[in-house]
Amino acid sequence: MNLMPINSIIVSKDSESIAMLRNFEKENAIILQITGVADGADEGVALTYLKRPDLIFLDGKVDTTLFFNQLGRKEFNIPKVIVISTDYYDAVKAFTYNAVDFILKPAGFNVIMMAMYKVIKRIEMERSLQNQNVEKVSRSSDSAKGFVAVSSLDKIELLQMSDILFCKSDGRYTVFHLSDGRKVTSSRNLGEYSKILDDNFFFRVHNSYIVNLLHVKQIVKKDGYFCEFAAGLTVPVATRRQEEFQKFMKL
Repeated sequence: MNLMPINSIIVSKDSESIAMLRNFEKENAIILQITGVADGADEGVALTYLKRPDLIFLDGKVDTTLFFNQLGRKEFNIPKVIVISTDYYDAVKAFTYNAVDFILKPAGFNVIMMAMYKVIKRIEMERSLQNQNVEKVSRSSDSAKGFVAVSSLDKIELLQMSDILFCKSDGRYTVFHLSDGRKVTSSRNLGEYSKILDDNFFFRVHNSYIVNLLHVKQIVKKDGYFCEFAAGLTVPVATRRQEEFQKFMKL
């Protein structure tokens, strides 16, 4: 199973379902973290966009057609979905939208645990396949030199290393901040990219940051060290890495 809990939200008006999932979270914090609750389709889409969860617990009585149509218009991967309902008919709708599982209420913890297990295995399988594809792309030809393959669950994007300002850890994900202002999120962690990025120009200044020194405008020495980029963006240099950073920069 994953070392980090599955980040999830609940889209439901049913207080009993919400309480049941909250109780499950308390007893199984190692595998589930609920970061928000919404009571309808519109609110659920907004919360999904804000929290970027791995999993949505969706009440079958929510307007699922509206929910998924609106979610599909957003530029991010649709999370895994578990539909919860008192009506077997909602199972048909659930699997129409590729839900990982359907839970009939009232449900005990064992049923929720089995659904969570399916989610975890699905995520692990997709990440494994994506990582294999990334390795194939990275090794495929000399034209990939100078690029890094960034994988999300539904695509692989080739980023030119010279366009990367810095990379930031976001839990199990990595967010690439690019020179054109875009942010690209990868499903791989920062540690993996520390082994891939060109170590002539990229330096891990902090447990949460790798910077491209070609884009650093200045080093600010005030209450510590900070790398400053265009538009005033700054990244801290961890105290324990300052000496190594000074040697690398020949300061």
